[in-house]
Amino acid sequence: MERRLAAILAADVVGFTRLMGQDEVGTLNALKAHRKEFIEPKITEHNGRIVKLMGDGMLVEFGSVIDAVACAAAVQTGMVDRNTESSDKPQIMFRIGVNLGDVIIEGDDLYGDGINIASRLEGLAEPGGVCISGKVYEEVKGKLPLNFQDLGNREIKNVADPIRVYQIVQDQSGTAVSSEQEEELAIPDKPSVAVLPFDNMSGDGEQEYLADGISEDLITALSKIRWFFVIARNSTFTYKGQAVDITQVGKELGVRYVLEGSVRKAGSRVRVTAQLIEAATGNHVWAERYDREMEDIFDLQDEMTKTIVGAIEPELSAAERNRVLNKPPENMDAWESYQRGVWHMWKYTPEELNKGHALLKRATDLDPDFALAYAYTSYIHYQRVVLGCSEDNKQDLDEGLIAAQKALACDDQDPVAYFAIGRIYMMQGKHDESIAALNTAVKLNPSFAQAYHGLGMVFTLADKLDDAKASCLQSERLSPRDPIHWASTVVHALACILAGDRDEAIHWARVTLQNPRSTGYWPHAVLGAALAQADQIDEARAEVALALKEKPDLTLSYLAEVLPTKKPGGLDPYLDGLKKAGLPD
Repeated sequence: MERRLAAILAADVVGFTRLMGQDEVGTLNALKAHRKEFIEPKITEHNGRIVKLMGDGMLVEFGSVIDAVACAAAVQTGMVDRNTESSDKPQIMFRIGVNLGDVIIEGDDLYGDGINIASRLEGLAEPGGVCISGKVYEEVKGKLPLNFQDLGNREIKNVADPIRVYQIVQDQSGTAVSSEQEEELAIPDKPSVAVLPFDNMSGDGEQEYLADGISEDLITALSKIRWFFVIARNSTFTYKGQAVDITQVGKELGVRYVLEGSVRKAGSRVRVTAQLIEAATGNHVWAERYDREMEDIFDLQDEMTKTIVGAIEPELSAAERNRVLNKPPENMDAWESYQRGVWHMWKYTPEELNKGHALLKRATDLDPDFALAYAYTSYIHYQRVVLGCSEDNKQDLDEGLIAAQKALACDDQDPVAYFAIGRIYMMQGKHDESIAALNTAVKLNPSFAQAYHGLGMVFTLADKLDDAKASCLQSERLSPRDPIHWASTVVHALACILAGDRDEAIHWARVTLQNPRSTGYWPHAVLGAALAQADQIDEARAEVALALKEKPDLTLSYLAEVLPTKKPGGLDPYLDGLKKAGLPD
């Protein structure tokens, strides 16, 4: 039995059955033309061999993994142009997967896990997108002018171990983004820093919360400095568990400095190492190692914060440095419960929110003056309503308001407390109070990306649509790699629907759905409404069907309840579109 190592490209037409149902002859003719005029020449250009055609799909072998990925990117980019040029014909889009693996040769055909994984990767790709395996990424990184996004480990059917998956980054049109041509984020005029998640060196996964907690506390402390620009936690934590190139991180996040470190806990003692690096040059600005008892963790964090601030901006006054020092809870167990609770909260699933809520309650039981624990308890109540997993929306909002008020009573200078109460006010239809609270949050913490996102949403519901778009853009700049980046783009799309800008609404809704992390009913509902308002009823109905698949009990009355507008009928363009698309009352 002959074997060899090969790069395998698997491709498949998106929605082929639907296209055939709409126009069988036109779809087949368009597919044949694309293959003959464009795809097959591209494969030949990149030294590939078509192993087999499978109706709407194909399997291609390459001797070089670089050729395989370059061909995949060229095909997807070229198909954008070809579909634009033939807009009156069926729009053919492909999903593509590329793998490097051992294959079995039988005549002209190939078999084996290398083929199976390529096919599964194709299924994970977005329409018009390309997914590659970790093996492929290791071979091509730095050798092709392309950007890649890490999608993490994925379970692959009939493969024992999870596969690391990456996707080629595309722009809003679906064109592969060149790393040579991509516009880099401008470095802010003020001192800018990204705090990467500290590594847990304890050898115990249970201690992960400690490393994450120290990283988050440093981000919070640095963010409160008025003339610092600090990247949000949700973006920096996308690098967690990865071996990173500091220079590349600086470019991707648009910052001058990067802070990284590690935490090791043994018994009651903890060792923290940290280093501050100038991203453009890789030069170390400052590095230190701290050995402390766990009870001294708050003093350690304050000491690190002051030292980092002093290293980046020596002229800062002592008063400014002291202003951002932590107000620690009285009980160390309360801090640990808080960190574990927030760790669960960030996962944004109903089960994890419940676990986080229980741990945060334990933190406030142990320390009744723990403002941050109350604030994030409030945020969990808000999330339950937004995610549609609340058993009683009114009760969750009422309890969220009480928790936020407790947070403010404990510390009226805590930006998270104002953020939390601002989100609750919005859901209760108190738009002016919400805007005031969220504005206070960003005044206290100018780098608070989530607060800007909150402003984008409440401005949308308060009919301040230009302000909504500006706030969404500011949130995205402060957190350019945010896993919930899609939440800002879907709010942008909703603002465009309410403004009557249907084309822009469709654009931003499609951008949202191109994000592999977008989830839930909301993106499909917004796109469905925008398409219906543009009289694209069949496509609108398809999107509403997908929204109902995500949330079978979704209704117009539910949306009117969870999205209260300031002016009567302010949500009507959205609801009217959904009604045209078949969403029940």
